[in-house]
Amino acid sequence: MALSQMQDIGGCRAVVRTVRGVNHLTEQFTKSRFNHILRRRTDYIQSPRNSGYRSIHLMYRYQGKIEAYNGLQIEVQVRSQLQHAWATAVETVGTFLRQALKSSQGEGAWLRFFALMGSAMAIMERTPPVPNTPTGGDLTKELRQAVTELQVEPKLAGYGQALNMMTSGKDLKGSKYFLLELDPGKRQLHVTGFGTGQLELATADYLKAEQTLPDRPGAETVLVSVGSVAALRRAYPSYFLNTKRFLQIVEDAIKR
Repeated sequence: MALSQMQDIGGCRAVVRTVRGVNHLTEQFTKSRFNHILRRRTDYIQSPRNSGYRSIHLMYRYQGKIEAYNGLQIEVQVRSQLQHAWATAVETVGTFLRQALKSSQGEGAWLRFFALMGSAMAIMERTPPVPNTPTGGDLTKELRQAVTELQVEPKLAGYGQALNMMTSGKDLKGSKYFLLELDPGKRQLHVTGFGTGQLELATADYLKAEQTLPDRPGAETVLVSVGSVAALRRAYPSYFLNTKRFLQIVEDAIKR
């Protein structure tokens, strides 16, 4: 695609410990003296989406040294650890069910469960609850029922345990770039490591993998650069189907 046809050139996400940290970092962004122009600030924490999604989005218009990028948009997402755990669980369940839950499409029971969990987490963080969800004892009661009927805990725990991670390329510990290929149909995550001077090879392999996606329903692929395998797991928990943190929050919510 030509640069002139693109509406944005990328995005980034910051995950901090608390809502207070989210607000502080957002304030630092908005007060920054860089040249990029803030076009829109959307606060999904004070005004959560009906799905249960909560985060702050900052949409910037690029204004910098690369003239071809000037005018294109960059989105910055800032969220807390609880909000990130929620989003990771939505992506994980959606991947295995092969439903676009994060786009509010799919089984109504799962969509309702995540809306309820969005409210439970909002209460923990002392922020406004998700619209059209109960509070207090009614929330706990409906949430317990959803957890039981959907078998949330064994399913989420099983997704991660059933995933077979395969590796290729050089030792992943020495890699600079990582190509992740998630195939929920085969319950496999294929990780290929590339060295510092192998960006062109990594990009070529990524493009090849992307071309096969239409033949593998639900499959996803991404090429990333991080400092270590541990950092890779933290940055992309939904690819490793890591829902342990979310399950802990579910347990806390239904005990309240």
